[in-house]
Amino acid sequence: MENSRKIANNYSSLNDSSSLSSDNNWNNSMTPGGGGGGAAYLSGDAIDKEKCRYPHSIVWTPIPLLTWLCPIIGHMGICTTMGIIRDFAGPYFVSEDDMAFGNPTKYWQLDLSRVPGSNAKDLWDRSVHDASEEYKGRMHNLCCDNCHSHVAYALNAMRYDGSNSWNMVKLCFLMLCHGKYISFCAFLKTWLPFLILVVIAAVVVAVVLTV
Repeated sequence: MENSRKIANNYSSLNDSSSLSSDNNWNNSMTPGGGGGGAAYLSGDAIDKEKCRYPHSIVWTPIPLLTWLCPIIGHMGICTTMGIIRDFAGPYFVSEDDMAFGNPTKYWQLDLSRVPGSNAKDLWDRSVHDASEEYKGRMHNLCCDNCHSHVAYALNAMRYDGSNSWNMVKLCFLMLCHGKYISFCAFLKTWLPFLILVVIAAVVVAVVLTV
């Protein structure tokens, strides 16, 4: 009889510890993680730089010549919740996982909890899809209606952070503040040409002044 009670107690304690472990694992999977201005809230939302997957993120890459002269100017795209990159790459064309001007050098993962509604992932993906379909019918204009505008259209469609006033200027400066470089090489790819031009200009000015 005493042995039976011991076995029952051991079985009960095993069930309790198993339940506690399961609860802890569930809670850990739901705990917000890191990310520039955003977090990975659900499994599958983690950044995978090797596979070029940036779920619910804005991504950015330099444009030759333009970025060399002004490093805050570059090409922008927006990713689905699975990390697939969509970017307005040219007139009447929105690419998928083939970003114009090469793979991203910076990303800014946004916070899905700032997307209104009960199903943030569906709304995010639908908004990215709708923006891409809309921009497949638009002429690309470098100054007025460009890749940044495409991203802004998606954010406005989902009313990200309760706002429908996203625009290319706002995104340009927020990406500068919140964007994370993929690697040190990505940082160099963005800034080194500009720094070389600055050094050359400084040397030329110095020579001219000493003549």
